[in-house]
Amino acid sequence: MKRLAVLKRAAACTLVAALLLAAACTSDQPPKPVRMATTTSTANTGLLDYLTKAFQAETGIELQFVAVGTGKALKHGENGDVDVLLVHAPKDEEKFVANGFGLARVPVMWNDFVIAGPPEDPAGVRGAPTAAEAFTRIRARQAPFISRADDSGTHKKEKEIWTAAQVLPEGAWYVEAGQGMEECLVMAREKRAYVLTDRGTYMARKDLELAILLEGDPLLINPYSLIAVNPARYPDLNTKGAQRLIDWMTSTHGQQLIADFKVDGQSLFNPGVPGAR
Repeated sequence: MKRLAVLKRAAACTLVAALLLAAACTSDQPPKPVRMATTTSTANTGLLDYLTKAFQAETGIELQFVAVGTGKALKHGENGDVDVLLVHAPKDEEKFVANGFGLARVPVMWNDFVIAGPPEDPAGVRGAPTAAEAFTRIRARQAPFISRADDSGTHKKEKEIWTAAQVLPEGAWYVEAGQGMEECLVMAREKRAYVLTDRGTYMARKDLELAILLEGDPLLINPYSLIAVNPARYPDLNTKGAQRLIDWMTSTHGQQLIADFKVDGQSLFNPGVPGAR
């Protein structure tokens, strides 16, 4: 009996030691990375690298991201491949949340789309009263137009404008690139073509010497939202990390970082939380 008691005490001590060692090891481990799917515009402009470095420096959490079109980013969310999304297609985002894939849309920032093209403007887009009228003029002249054709937020906006113009774009003049925004801008320069682009990526590639030919139409406003993927569907998600990122980006400090990000002295994105500057 005495020997059994000694063995029990030894086993208990071993268990306690193991638990203490596990706790010590756990406390030394870095925070679990946050995985995000986002759009090419946030990557091409340099904004995402800028925010990623600041987020990790201030929280110790690594932000891992993949930059694709919004349609593909939402698909990553539906598949549980990422913890959080940063996207810019409000109708599709609402559907994503309504279908139970995301917790909520959280507005974070905005910029706008512009219609860019050759400075000589052969289709007479410059001076058109609306984006729809600009597209109508491009179609009437059958001037080359580069479409992303990749189900991105920009492509979705482009299709919205064609619908408003009551035009079905087709023919040799309409080039479906299936590429990201930066690649489409390069193609537009090479083909002396028109293109719909977010202002941020345009500013980042001003070296291509395309002209902004139409801007300011309310239809061209481009809002971005953060969406945490629903952990009820995928329990292994880093939901706490995703919420930490959302809280950080929508804080007064995070919003100021967004406002302070500039190229050639011009802000590329505007804070998207009311009252935050």
